[in-house]
Amino acid sequence: GCDSTATLNLTINPSTTSSSTVTDCDSYSWNGTTYTSSGTYTYLTTNANGCDSTATLNLTINPSTTSTSSATACDTYTWNGTTYTTSGTYTYSTTNSNGCDSTATLNLTINPSTTSSSTVTACDTYSWNGTTYTSSGTYTYLTTNSNGCDSTATLNLTINPSTTSSSTV
Repeated sequence: GCDSTATLNLTINPSTTSSSTVTDCDSYSWNGTTYTSSGTYTYLTTNANGCDSTATLNLTINPSTTSTSSATACDTYTWNGTTYTTSGTYTYSTTNSNGCDSTATLNLTINPSTTSSSTVTACDTYSWNGTTYTSSGTYTYLTTNSNGCDSTATLNLTINPSTTSSSTV
């Protein structure tokens, strides 16, 4: 029936929370997990005092971009500031509007223009590609080859006149 005194020495350790906002390209690794899509993620653990610790990640994932195009051209083709003269597959790497990688691929076919030259000697006239020539000279004929590119034919023509003579005996 006597007084009893109890003393409590109490220490309250707080739980901890943290929050972070991250934007990354394609994927992001956080606390041992790799994330490939945007979202809000939490990680539960124990803090140094043995109390709950909750970390929150507000994640935005922006994708890298790729594109492929095909082109056919005569002699040369200019793409993203570079002039190409041979067929092939070319890539151009840059950064997209989200700051992530952007890779463009070009499948290019280069068809050549063609040229030809011939030398002809004829008497009086010469017909070539639908035109009749009566004087010597160098002539060109422009058309399109089987690939749809320019074709230039050059004719080096010498016209020798016929001669006549008359004699009275």
